[in-house]
Amino acid sequence: MKMLTALLLFLALAASAQQQHFDGKTWWHHVEVLANDNMDGRETGSPGLQRAEAYVVDQLKKSGLAPAGANGFYQPIKFESREIVEKDSSAALVRDGKAEPLVLGDDCFFGTRSDLAPKLEAPLVFIGYGMKVPEKNYDDLAGQDLKGKVVVTIAGQPQGIPGPLASHYSTAAERWKQFREAGIIGVITIPNPASMDIPWSRMSANRTHPSMELVGAEFNETAGQQLGMTFNPERADKLFEGTGHTAAELFALVKDHKALPHFALPVRIRTTTKLLKKPVESANVVAKLEGSDPQLKNQYVVFSAHIDHVGIGEPINGDKIYNGAMDNASGSAALLDVAAELKKEGAHPKRSLLFVFVCGEEKGLLGSKYFTAHPTGDRKSMVANLNLDMWLPIVPFKVLTVLGLDESDMGDAVRTAARSENMPVEADPEPQRNRFIRSDQYNFIRHGIPAVALKVGFPGELNEVQQKWLHDRYHAPSDDLQQPVNLETAAKFEEIVRRLLLNVANDPHRPQWKPDSFFRRYAQSD
Repeated sequence: MKMLTALLLFLALAASAQQQHFDGKTWWHHVEVLANDNMDGRETGSPGLQRAEAYVVDQLKKSGLAPAGANGFYQPIKFESREIVEKDSSAALVRDGKAEPLVLGDDCFFGTRSDLAPKLEAPLVFIGYGMKVPEKNYDDLAGQDLKGKVVVTIAGQPQGIPGPLASHYSTAAERWKQFREAGIIGVITIPNPASMDIPWSRMSANRTHPSMELVGAEFNETAGQQLGMTFNPERADKLFEGTGHTAAELFALVKDHKALPHFALPVRIRTTTKLLKKPVESANVVAKLEGSDPQLKNQYVVFSAHIDHVGIGEPINGDKIYNGAMDNASGSAALLDVAAELKKEGAHPKRSLLFVFVCGEEKGLLGSKYFTAHPTGDRKSMVANLNLDMWLPIVPFKVLTVLGLDESDMGDAVRTAARSENMPVEADPEPQRNRFIRSDQYNFIRHGIPAVALKVGFPGELNEVQQKWLHDRYHAPSDDLQQPVNLETAAKFEEIVRRLLLNVANDPHRPQWKPDSFFRRYAQSD
């Protein structure tokens, strides 16, 4: 009897060991390489990003993956870089004919993702959240004369609008489409102090860092926008002076997602801008693990993460390299680690797996926008997308957070994969942060491809850890290799991801949008 018990225990331990595909250490090794100081923060188009992508390609070859780009493993992309020349730029509020200069950096700063007008003067109108959601009969633009005006909005969303729906109508493309139809020529956005991931001091310090746009009229989603500006919430009363409203009053309403008033401001905005433009070339990296089924191998499950970060910026505590360890060397490292494990175990999924490392995410999801518009294979063959971005294995693993959990069959597949690790699953607990549209899965969604993004959850008291990380490390040099990580969490997270990929690749059922999902319309129209 004792021998039988010992044998059963041995078999159980052996099975457990066999199921443990990851230890977190190999994942962290990839992070250490990609987020090393010698990568210079992996700015899109930079030599640092080229070195990082060369490392990725080398690892993909070692894992036996085939090239699936337009040029071997690479998909070249052309960008236009835009940099504000602040010494030749200015902004002022004009009140009763008198100009009140604004201090760039302290009061506000220019956004350069739109092609700013060299000179502009226009009336200002406050339009609350600046949202128009036809499905919910909500319209902040209704009943106002906005032609030729610059609108002022506060970042946030009202009650009664589901998170994914609000996220969609908060995108630059959707918002500007509606603004342009109303005759609006510019936008001043005031961040909501209650939900600012990055403090104003850090936003302002890097305000002159170049932005980028894809080359080609098909990608110009803000045509006609003459002004984009972000205004310091602590200085916002300069805008509301003389209206009978205060910034504190409005921020309190936004914090509770309550309705906001709409009113004209008794000031005009006057700006002078100079943009320095230059061409930039970069690339996505694309690799394939071919499927084993004669029919299903022509379909692809896309596994994606962004390889870029923001490069070299203004020094903070003497450090100017924005390493991007969690954002998003962590995601790219997971793709590499899973690829290596699939080779090690000799996996032969029925569908093909496409590993896509996109550039330009920090510039506005540009690499994935290009890839989904001009895929290196048949777009209709892409059945699903699993995206990893800043998944933060920095705490014990208590719950798996899934963006897009209830939008498609992919959410059901995630629940199945997580159940094997006894891991609870939750939808986005903070939909007001619009995370569903702030990473690369959104561009797959816009082309009708069911998608999810997975992250480590921060329930209860752990939320304070997440908030502190965002305040101290998000888009800061301290998102580096010196920060604490939880390798056990990383290992379990990767196991769920691996299982999810294989389950979806082997399931004869193609993932579908749920009948009541807002995003189902893209599958019908694509």
